Amino acid sequence: MQFRGGISELMRQAARMQRKIDERKAQLKDEEVTASAAGDKVKVIVTLEGKLRQVIIDPEFLKTEGLELALDAVVAASNSALEEADKKVDEEINKITGGLKIPGL
Repeated sequence: MQFRGGISELMRQAARMQRKIDERKAQLKDEEVTASAAGDKVKVIVTLEGKLRQVIIDPEFLKTEGLELALDAVVAASNSALEEADKKVDEEINKITGGLKIPGL
Protein backbone atom coordinates (compact mmCIF):
# COMPACT_ATOMS: atom_id res chain seq x y z
CA MET A 1 0.00 0.00 0.00
CA GLN A 2 1.43 3.33 -1.04
CA PHE A 3 0.51 6.67 0.51
CA ARG A 4 -0.48 9.21 -2.08
CA GLY A 5 -0.51 12.94 -1.57
CA GLY A 6 2.72 13.33 0.31
CA ILE A 7 3.41 14.98 3.60
CA SER A 8 1.19 17.99 2.88
CA GLU A 9 -1.90 15.77 2.57
CA LEU A 10 -0.94 13.99 5.77
CA MET A 11 -0.65 17.35 7.54
CA ARG A 12 -4.07 18.44 6.21
CA GLN A 13 -5.62 15.22 7.49
CA ALA A 14 -4.03 15.72 10.89
CA ALA A 15 -5.32 19.31 11.01
CA ARG A 16 -8.85 18.15 10.11
CA MET A 17 -8.72 15.50 12.80
CA GLN A 18 -7.51 18.06 15.36
CA ARG A 19 -10.41 20.39 14.44
CA LYS A 20 -12.90 17.54 14.88
CA ILE A 21 -11.39 16.68 18.27
CA ASP A 22 -11.51 20.33 19.39
CA GLU A 23 -15.13 20.66 18.23
CA ARG A 24 -16.16 17.50 20.08
CA LYS A 25 -14.39 18.61 23.26
CA ALA A 26 -16.24 21.94 23.07
CA GLN A 27 -19.55 20.07 22.74
CA LEU A 28 -18.74 17.83 25.71
CA LYS A 29 -17.34 20.42 28.10
CA ASP A 30 -20.61 21.11 29.93
CA GLU A 31 -21.76 17.50 30.23
CA GLU A 32 -21.62 16.23 33.80
CA VAL A 33 -20.53 13.09 35.62
CA THR A 34 -21.60 12.25 39.18
CA ALA A 35 -19.69 10.00 41.55
CA SER A 36 -20.33 9.14 45.17
CA ALA A 37 -18.47 7.83 48.20
CA ALA A 38 -19.23 6.69 51.73
CA GLY A 39 -22.34 4.81 50.68
CA ASP A 40 -23.78 7.70 48.66
CA LYS A 41 -23.47 10.06 51.62
CA VAL A 42 -21.08 12.24 49.60
CA LYS A 43 -21.68 13.08 45.94
CA VAL A 44 -19.55 15.08 43.57
CA ILE A 45 -20.51 16.44 40.17
CA VAL A 46 -17.82 17.38 37.64
CA THR A 47 -17.95 18.45 34.02
CA LEU A 48 -16.28 16.51 31.24
CA GLU A 49 -14.00 19.54 30.98
CA GLY A 50 -12.69 18.53 34.41
CA LYS A 51 -14.23 21.29 36.49
CA LEU A 52 -15.84 20.63 39.84
CA ARG A 53 -19.48 21.69 39.66
CA GLN A 54 -20.99 20.60 42.98
CA VAL A 55 -20.26 18.75 46.22
CA ILE A 56 -23.17 17.32 48.20
CA ILE A 57 -22.61 15.99 51.71
CA ASP A 58 -25.37 14.40 53.75
CA PRO A 59 -25.57 16.61 56.87
CA GLU A 60 -26.24 13.58 59.07
CA PHE A 61 -23.10 11.87 57.75
CA LEU A 62 -21.06 14.98 58.49
CA LYS A 63 -22.54 15.17 61.98
CA THR A 64 -21.96 11.51 62.87
CA GLU A 65 -18.67 10.84 61.08
CA GLY A 66 -16.97 14.20 61.36
CA LEU A 67 -15.27 16.60 59.00
CA GLU A 68 -12.12 14.56 58.37
CA LEU A 69 -13.97 11.49 57.10
CA ALA A 70 -16.34 13.67 55.06
CA LEU A 71 -13.39 15.42 53.40
CA ASP A 72 -11.75 12.07 52.65
CA ALA A 73 -15.00 10.98 51.00
CA VAL A 74 -15.08 14.21 48.96
CA VAL A 75 -11.57 13.49 47.68
CA ALA A 76 -12.47 9.89 46.82
CA ALA A 77 -15.67 10.91 45.02
CA SER A 78 -13.87 13.73 43.19
CA ASN A 79 -11.13 11.44 41.94
CA SER A 80 -13.68 8.89 40.81
CA ALA A 81 -15.75 11.52 38.98
CA LEU A 82 -12.70 13.01 37.27
CA GLU A 83 -11.53 9.55 36.15
CA GLU A 84 -14.98 8.85 34.72
CA ALA A 85 -15.01 12.23 32.94
CA ASP A 86 -11.58 11.53 31.40
CA LYS A 87 -12.75 8.09 30.32
CA LYS A 88 -15.83 9.51 28.58
CA VAL A 89 -13.78 12.16 26.77
CA ASP A 90 -11.24 9.52 25.68
CA GLU A 91 -14.06 7.34 24.34
CA GLU A 92 -15.38 10.24 22.26
CA ILE A 93 -11.91 11.08 20.92
CA ASN A 94 -11.35 7.43 20.03
CA LYS A 95 -14.49 7.59 17.87
CA ILE A 96 -12.83 10.38 15.87
CA THR A 97 -9.32 8.89 15.71
CA GLY A 98 -10.45 5.33 15.21
CA GLY A 99 -8.57 4.32 18.33
CA LEU A 100 -5.22 5.56 17.08
CA LYS A 101 -3.02 7.01 19.79
CA ILE A 102 -1.64 10.13 18.16
CA PRO A 103 0.79 12.18 20.26
CA GLY A 104 -0.43 15.72 20.81
CA LEU A 105 -4.06 15.10 19.76
